Amino acid sequence: MEVLKGDALHSLQAKRLRWTVEQAGKVPFYRKMLQEAGVRPEDIRTVDDVQKLPFTRKTDLQGGYPFGFFAVPMKEVVRIHTTSGTTGKPTVVGYTRQDLDNWSELIARNLTMIGLTDEDVFQNAVNYGLFTGGLGFHYGAEKVGMTVIPSATGNTRRQIEMIDDFGVTAIHCTPSYAMHIAEVAEKEGTTLPTLATGIFGAEPWSDNMRRVLEGKLGVTAYDSYGMSEMYGPGAAFECPERNGLHIWHDMYLSEIIDPKTGEVLEPGERGELVVTPLVKEAMPLLRYRTGDITMFLEEECPCGRGMKIARLHGRSDDMLVIRGINVFPSQIEHVLRSVPEVGDEFLVYVDRVNHLDEMTIEVEMNRSAFRGELEDLTRTQNRVVAALKEALNLRTRVQLVEPESLPRYEGKAKRVIDRRGDDI
Repeated sequence: MEVLKGDALHSLQAKRLRWTVEQAGKVPFYRKMLQEAGVRPEDIRTVDDVQKLPFTRKTDLQGGYPFGFFAVPMKEVVRIHTTSGTTGKPTVVGYTRQDLDNWSELIARNLTMIGLTDEDVFQNAVNYGLFTGGLGFHYGAEKVGMTVIPSATGNTRRQIEMIDDFGVTAIHCTPSYAMHIAEVAEKEGTTLPTLATGIFGAEPWSDNMRRVLEGKLGVTAYDSYGMSEMYGPGAAFECPERNGLHIWHDMYLSEIIDPKTGEVLEPGERGELVVTPLVKEAMPLLRYRTGDITMFLEEECPCGRGMKIARLHGRSDDMLVIRGINVFPSQIEHVLRSVPEVGDEFLVYVDRVNHLDEMTIEVEMNRSAFRGELEDLTRTQNRVVAALKEALNLRTRVQLVEPESLPRYEGKAKRVIDRRGDDI
């Protein structure tokens, strides 16, 4: 594939940005927003004109639940995925046939960029279903011609058996699950000799964790970035240099801004990643604030693919990533408020146990319901666990504590204690 640069790239981006603004105008939210900003598609002449457009936030998308941000008739939407929201309702993302083709093309580019071919056997050990990681990589790998094993998650010994028996050469999963696979494989007495490439994403992971994974699994490890609002994974990916991630600039126009002021920052300055997808039909977005903190790297990559972003440095909001699933403290609060036996105060602990993220929630009992009876406590605890599992699609531990036993804060309440550290 020819890599566009300079004037040719900017011309293509400007053309696609103009089309995206026109497509977004079919969405009532954007139509009103563009009218208020006084911006028409014909006003977009260069890529710099993107700064004439207001930002889009995740809360905006949630306000359009379920289909308010779709720019095409439902009969043209051939698939729906969802992602976590800050309240009880998820963010809904729709795809046309062309969207799915574009997305699988992105994944195929990434896989071939790191040297994978139709000779490889690819084990896709991530959640399928509404989570975008499963089907996204599945169809991209098939487009390359790889032999795809849709193993999903869980049953780790069976995963290891398939790697050995099927001669798996490449695996895609979260880095924490990769660590768990490595640990179980060591206990099972196998070195997974055919495995050569590991693709890890959906949660933050450090360079130290990369070294540990490569040592334990015998793979070359690559970082993958994306989010459902951008199609899913594949929007940015490491090349063989593995020093930053390339965003595919023919499909995304990216900016780095100061998360407090909205000012556009220069390469080398760390801030929040803002993305305008340039080819999305079903659900176009304008200047979407991802909440992810990174920066453009100033040096040119030896691979020749253009500007890169640094590996993610954190979040500008309070979102947690637990086993590849986005979790907001406000989601937890929303669930707890629906259970009358518990109060308003809670504290979330995030730990890494045997290389897997575990979340424990301490929640105060409601004084009127706190009678000290073991049967009542067990019933309430089970109810809270079930409600959180349904809302978050994540297993959590719940500990009920006495009323008024958790800390109180005069300012912003500290709801999360993340004890995972930065090492692995």
